[in-house]
Amino acid sequence: MEQHLTEMHFESLGLAPPLLASLGEAGFTRCTPIQAEALPLLLKGQDVAGQAQTGTGKTAAFLLALYQRLLAHPAKPGRRPNQPRALVVAPTRELAVQIHKDAELLGRHVNLSRTVVYGGEDYDKQRDTVAAGVELLIGTPGRLIDYFKQHVFDLRVLEAMVIDEADRMFDMGFIADVRFLLRRMPPPTERLNMLFSATLSYRVMELAYEHMNNAKFIRIEPDHVTVERVHQVLYLPATNEKIALLIGLLHQLEAHRTMVFVNTKRTAETVEAWLKGNGFNAAVLSGDVPQKKRLRLLREFTEGALPILVTTDVASRGLHIPDVTHVINYDLPQDAEDYVHRIGRTARAGAEGDAISFACEEYAFSLPDIERYIGNRIPREALRPELLADLQPAAKRERYQAHPHRQGHGHGHGHGGQRGGGRRRGRR
Repeated sequence: MEQHLTEMHFESLGLAPPLLASLGEAGFTRCTPIQAEALPLLLKGQDVAGQAQTGTGKTAAFLLALYQRLLAHPAKPGRRPNQPRALVVAPTRELAVQIHKDAELLGRHVNLSRTVVYGGEDYDKQRDTVAAGVELLIGTPGRLIDYFKQHVFDLRVLEAMVIDEADRMFDMGFIADVRFLLRRMPPPTERLNMLFSATLSYRVMELAYEHMNNAKFIRIEPDHVTVERVHQVLYLPATNEKIALLIGLLHQLEAHRTMVFVNTKRTAETVEAWLKGNGFNAAVLSGDVPQKKRLRLLREFTEGALPILVTTDVASRGLHIPDVTHVINYDLPQDAEDYVHRIGRTARAGAEGDAISFACEEYAFSLPDIERYIGNRIPREALRPELLADLQPAAKRERYQAHPHRQGHGHGHGHGGQRGGGRRRGRR
């Protein structure tokens, strides 16, 4: 953790006493690089567009800046309770919930009301909370716009705003919703604006130029640096060997908290069934898992009660999951950036991690692009016979149980789930 901190202390930044008290109770004394770069600018009122991944401390950076702004400036005259003073927009429900959790931690001694809204549950409860009055509103685009159009709240006296994971907003098709909200705020010169993104692409920078006030662009720890802290290994199995290899490796690894990435929901369910049938406690996290179950799975995984999470790219970015010991790319991703985002799950906050990837005949086509993007060749490991486990039948997935025996039959479709991943752009 020490390598991830700078020599800048929070107490040197002139933060309000309630913020310093909250930081002290949380055990935070020194800034991460993104905090050291962004906070001095933000505390002077300078807009910031930052390149930084989840896990680098960006959430604390923008929350501290928001709180300081609201504490240092009185609310605008005539402000009604249902007119938020600050807004944070996040692309996913899980990230919105995590930001709210951090806001509670860092705002423990700050007398400002805050709440989070997101789709999937508690519709009336969330609406009533916002209508009753809130100063810091955190939410996902769909739920925010729903309440906005019902006049549950308005943005006419907003003093500060944050767009988090801006590149993800584009990827998930939310950018029109974000622009809708931005156009209903006071002019950029009348508020403090922050934007964070894993990549500062042309479209993200265009958004910043359009809706921010002469933003300062800062780049902290680009994705390629994260890759350097991850021990990467690549196997070249046939498709019908992948399940046996996965289970064989899991038997050998001390993998207390492992994320297994696949490209489609169908493959995720198939992998989960084989893992359960072979004695591993695993669960699937994909885009259509109900919200309450998603949050429960993430909590169990974070707390260590669930050792293996099989997931599509819905969980590769925007989630704060500490201490992931291993990332396994059961399916090699089709986009090079997704490879970096996935393996970065296991190198958070200056830590190191292990990433194991399978390049089967179905997805190996993306390997040259990945290696070109990360700037080096992923070390290969020989597929020794003893790595392939003797398998027990899969659990509760009888129709997909064409047995992927290690000697293999079926010409590359041994466990059925791979057929479901055949559409090249299926995960989009």
